Amino acid sequence: LDYSIFDAKRAGFGKVVFVIRKDFAEAFQSINNSERFGLPVDYVYQGLDSLPDGFSVPEGRVKPWGTCHALLMAKDAINEPFAAINADDFYGKEAYEVMAKHLTECYGKTGAYSMVAYELKNTLSDFGSVSRGVCTQDENHYLKTIVERTSIVKTEQGAAYSDESGSHPLDLNTLVSMNFFGFTPDFFDYSEKGFVEFLKGPAQTSIKAEFFIPLMVNKAINEGHAKLKVLSSDAVWFGVTYKEDKPDVMRKIRTLTDNGKYPNKLW
Repeated sequence: LDYSIFDAKRAGFGKVVFVIRKDFAEAFQSINNSERFGLPVDYVYQGLDSLPDGFSVPEGRVKPWGTCHALLMAKDAINEPFAAINADDFYGKEAYEVMAKHLTECYGKTGAYSMVAYELKNTLSDFGSVSRGVCTQDENHYLKTIVERTSIVKTEQGAAYSDESGSHPLDLNTLVSMNFFGFTPDFFDYSEKGFVEFLKGPAQTSIKAEFFIPLMVNKAINEGHAKLKVLSSDAVWFGVTYKEDKPDVMRKIRTLTDNGKYPNKLW
């Protein structure tokens, strides 16, 4: 989180909105605030009961509603083109630079979405399966499809994902989304309507169903509501999916610091 905000700030982003749970809000806000980061900071809250009028939490539901639901919580705090990230991923300085450049060209537009893509081989864990949005793009680098694959593992041949029909191979050079998206504000109204459809459909058949960002991105593209530019950079992603990943992440950050990419103390 600290490195993400540091990279975003020096790339030109001017505001931070945290989507958190209310049960740890006081402790979180005492540390992560505008005084520390030198940027305006806002906080919004995601809860199971954050639902449109007429809907209630299904009996037995304990799982959060998913990444796109979390993003919807920020609707009233954002009025300009914006980036959405996972707070527990390290995306790299160059990723924020290319995203910031693209977003500055999107003011006054609608349906102008974007995404920083990474090669699958650079996003896998040695310690278990991962979830990734598997992408295809056209010759002009606009997204054609993005499909959330929730059980991707390393194999002797490279990688594979599993679903209800079995195991399927994946090329290690496949482009994947790591939930680093850029949106124009119309995404909020579009997703609100999509969330109602989700609550009437998949949420009725499974108490574990999630409302993912890629679900709405695919829908927007297929319906002609938006186009999404696939952005590339020299950025290297890494993150902690399993506790065993932590030492490697610490080593990589130390190497970047030793090479002068980051100061020893960010703030």
